[in-house]
Amino acid sequence: MAGRDPLREHRGKRDFGRTGEPRGGDGASGDRPRFVVQIHDASTMHFDFRLQVGDVLKSWSVPKGPSADPKDKRLAVPTEDHPLEYEEFEGVIARGEYGGGTVIVWDHGTYEPLSHDREGRPVGFAESLERGHATFRLNGSKLRGAYALTRFRGERRGDGEEAWLLVKRAGGGSGQGAPDPRRARSAKTGRTLAQVASDAARH
Repeated sequence: MAGRDPLREHRGKRDFGRTGEPRGGDGASGDRPRFVVQIHDASTMHFDFRLQVGDVLKSWSVPKGPSADPKDKRLAVPTEDHPLEYEEFEGVIARGEYGGGTVIVWDHGTYEPLSHDREGRPVGFAESLERGHATFRLNGSKLRGAYALTRFRGERRGDGEEAWLLVKRAGGGSGQGAPDPRRARSAKTGRTLAQVASDAARH
């Protein structure tokens, strides 16, 4: 729908006076699209996988996190679009707020869209996501190489049924897979979830 605010859902779920999360609107697009993987110790521990598409971060909740093994098919459930500034967010979301819990940035960097049509012509990344299959190469400090996101259930965002698979492509480069989230360290500060929570409690 023309004129629709892509961050309306993000903003509508949050009290920014309590969460400390970025509201959005100040992020600038760079020369290459960005990605971020955050570990989120909320009601259930999970990884949030986000890819910059235009002026927002398209987001999926990945319970087990990305894998470096092409044989592993990781469930990825779409969530609302997030602002570009969310790539830098690390801290504690207040208890009782949407997504309450501790967040660290496990990895971030740039990515290269790889999607093509049947004739081998490049396809816009947003279009490939709409079609339900997108391939891309991650250039992070931990995640490197080619991955694919494929929708296997549901057709539209918000129907409560849409689900995707996040899979490392064979021969697509080397890199790390998701670690034990409680031992993982932030790519920004080197802190663990427990250290971020402890630091927040002291301030």
